[in-house]
Amino acid sequence: MGRFIYDTNANSVDIDDRTLAHLRIVMMNKLRRSEPFMFDVEIGDGSGRRSFWIHPSVPIQFHFFGSRQPRINRAWIEELMLSASGPSGLTILPEPEEDEAPATDRAIG
Repeated sequence: MGRFIYDTNANSVDIDDRTLAHLRIVMMNKLRRSEPFMFDVEIGDGSGRRSFWIHPSVPIQFHFFGSRQPRINRAWIEELMLSASGPSGLTILPEPEEDEAPATDRAIG
């Protein structure tokens, strides 16, 4: 289990290391392009959801508790990038099979 930290430890959410590795790639690419976006995530303790406006001016940390780098699923990255670019922003989607193509023809929203 890893941790996504937005600005301060008070603004952190625990996320599985594998999922967090994929989110890191998506966020890094969006911010590299100066594309701020909304990130909506369920809180692991069942207390609801949190929304973060991800912007390059706010410090972000990705704290991985595992010692191994997870294998990256390119199809999942593409699905998450589509989500981040959509009107509702980035949400954690189920991981597709690696040979599945992203659902580019589905309605986003």
